Formats: sequence, C-alpha cells, structure tokens
Amino acid sequence: MRERSLLVASGDRVPEPGLCSEVRSLLARGGLCALPTETVYGFAARADSAAALESLRRIKGRAAEVAFTWHVAERGALASFEALRPLVRRLAERYWPGPLTLVLQGVPPALALAAQQGWTGVRMPAHTLCTGLLAACEFPVVMTSANLHGQAPLTRAEDVAARFGAELELVVDGGPSRLGEASGVLALGPGRFQLLREGLLRLEDLRRTAGLRIAFVCTGNTCRSPMAEALANRLLCERLKASAPGGPSLADFGFELVSMGIHAATGAPASSGALEAMNERGIDLRGHRARLALPEALLRCDRIYALTEAHVEALRVQLPPGRHAPLERLDPGGGDIADPAGGPRAAYQRSRTDIERALRARVEEWA
Repeated sequence: MRERSLLVASGDRVPEPGLCSEVRSLLARGGLCALPTETVYGFAARADSAAALESLRRIKGRAAEVAFTWHVAERGALASFEALRPLVRRLAERYWPGPLTLVLQGVPPALALAAQQGWTGVRMPAHTLCTGLLAACEFPVVMTSANLHGQAPLTRAEDVAARFGAELELVVDGGPSRLGEASGVLALGPGRFQLLREGLLRLEDLRRTAGLRIAFVCTGNTCRSPMAEALANRLLCERLKASAPGGPSLADFGFELVSMGIHAATGAPASSGALEAMNERGIDLRGHRARLALPEALLRCDRIYALTEAHVEALRVQLPPGRHAPLERLDPGGGDIADPAGGPRAAYQRSRTDIERALRARVEEWA
C-alpha cells in the first residue's frame, strides 16, 4: 500500500481541479480512499473493479455477499432504475441530497459487482466536496461508512487517518461530518417498502412522501367516484404488488384513496347499478358509504380528480385559491365521465369502462 497522504480541503466546498484529478486517478486504478459526507466519513472504491471491492470488504471486515452503496452526484442517476419511478422521484426530490439511501430493484450498468440479488443501493450525499469529487469520476463509485463492520462509523478525517491510514491511499478532509449518523436505508420496489436502517428519517415521513392522497369527486358519491376509488385501488395494488398475503399494503407505500360527492347524502350506499358493475370486476362496493366533499378533507389531498368539468368548477368555488392540490378531470384527455345514475346496466358499464381507461392512463403518474 502506498504511503498515506492527508489532504486538507478547507471544509464543504467545490473541490479544486487538482484534488479531483488525484481522487479520480486513485480510484480508477483500483485504490481506496476516504471521503467526507454530511453523515459520516466513507471508504470509496471503483464500483466495477472486483479487486477494489475486495479491498473494500477487507478494510471493513465484511462478508463477501454484502452489497455496497452507489454514491452519485446528481438525481439523474435514478434514470437507471425503472421500477416505481414516481415514488422514487418524490423521495429524491424531498430528501436528496441528504441522509437517505434508497435500495432499488435493478442493477445499472457497471454496478453488477456492488449489487445484491438484483437490488442496488444508491445515495446522493449533501456534501459539496464529496459530490464534486464523485462528479469528476467517469465510472461509478461505491462507498461504505469508515469503520470496521459492527463498530461506530468515524466522523473526523484525522480519526480515519489514524485508524485506517495504512490501508488507504488518501483521506480527504472535508471537516467533521455535521450529522454524525449514518443515513437511513429504505428498500423500495414492487412488493417492498422496508426501512432497513432508521437513520434520521421516520418511516411515516418516508411513506407520506413516497405515496399520494388521492380524491375522486362526482355528484352524489354513489356511482362514479366510488367506482373510481375501487378501481384505482386495484390498479395501484397490481402495480405496487401490494396487499398480497404477508406483503405490504397500499397504505404501507403511503397511498390513501378516497371518494366524495359535491352534493352527497352522507352515509348513502353505492347505487345498485354501481354495485352490479363492480361485481362484474370482482369488486364489492357494499361497504361504501357516501361522504360530502368538504374543503378541509380535500385540502389534505395531493391529487383531486373530478369526473366532469362541472365538478371541477364547483370545487374551484369551494377551495381557497392557490392552497389546494392539483385539481383536474379524471380523464387526462379532458373528457367527462357521463353520469349513469338512473340509467340501464349498459350505462354503468360504459361509465366503468371510461373510468378504467382514464385510471390506466393516470396510474403511471402515481406509481
């Protein structure tokens, strides 16, 4: 191992070109270095080098099957992951850069050696020096906390140098880690919403950020909007692989679906036509009870979908300007969903089909 150098980089700032070149060259040839982050210091290695990852496991004292986390300089790296992109995007927009590691389904190019069983950990640190150094590398870089496996991670460059200097080629001093605690780790994918390590973030906050509260509004909340709520529930469960025996529920992903009526008679059941139309889809609406579309309930929602333009206009009158969630017709093409109330069975079937078509177009926006 080369003799250690301790580079002082005057805190959390954009790195000098010379430092970028040194770190890039060191990592490119398979060397190890320690970099600062806002949580703790981390050992860094080139992700596509088997020799570098073996050295990383050796310095950590970790088992060969344990994965490492891809550290990135920008949110655009998430484009490498297909599954549940809207949820991933919402989490990254709120918590990145920051102390949240996402373990996502999929293995981007050049990260096969660092992934585990088809899942890859990824994080964007909230440390300008670190992200500047990551951005200077044309290859992916993985990091793991600077400590022996099972021991407390180190938060000061001098402590890292004193403990691991003989095994590292470089320790970059970005000042003490301001948070002093490892990032939270959330595994997110179809059938999985699991907090693997708490860190500084609460599970309920992660759920609230990842999911959506969605309201469907019609006139009486006995035909169209309850059908929309029930069908949306099914489509989201299919997409998220939620509500399977032993698996996460829709609520575990942070989703809450409600339906309301502008002129609803509170407590009224679903209409017989709606019950029959949903039974044909294997959905039971007998437990539904109508609720009135009240401003205080709608203001809790992230999306509000009305079944017609007339409903949109009526809601705009009720809701305070600029304070409510996005409000629009359910049909992304701008069409109205006709009211089947009092009509024949075929009218309810047409309404159901129109709702299903609109929801299939919407669900990719949600999950």
